[in-house]
Amino acid sequence: MSYETLMSLIGQFGYAALFFALWLGIVGMPIPDEVIVMTGGAVTASGALHAVPAFLLTYLGVDSGLSLGYVLGRWLGTPVLDRLRRKKKLDKYLDISDRLVQKYGSFALCIGYFFPVVRHVMPYLVGLGKMTFRRYALFSYTTGFVWTLLFFSLGRVVGDHAREIGYFLYSYGLKLL
Repeated sequence: MSYETLMSLIGQFGYAALFFALWLGIVGMPIPDEVIVMTGGAVTASGALHAVPAFLLTYLGVDSGLSLGYVLGRWLGTPVLDRLRRKKKLDKYLDISDRLVQKYGSFALCIGYFFPVVRHVMPYLVGLGKMTFRRYALFSYTTGFVWTLLFFSLGRVVGDHAREIGYFLYSYGLKLL
């Protein structure tokens, strides 16, 4: 899916497009989450959508996708992890996420949210590690709210430049890793 397709879906389906684009992000949507969330903010600044419902559905989409990652890790476990490790591109992010969990425990969820790919791998690993869902939700949903608010607000400020800035932040996050 291209950025133009995302904009078309938002124009056609509105708030639901924001939710589903982020919920499906866990399975590897080709548009980075940063871009989708910032675009949600940008379309509210232009008046195409109302800010509060757009933010809420964006936040719910982020949390739903990451909760799906936790559930997959918790219930499908090692076979899926082995399959992910075979993909050399993901192996690096799995190692980074694993080191963060080993070093910072539950707080790794907070740190990992701000790094592309790691934010999707981390819930799977902590689910696999049998972290309770209550603990996962406390750390993940709180950080997800802050992360979504930050990028949504940034999208409202930068408006039409959300795409370029979102891709820049995504690629910079990958380089930081």
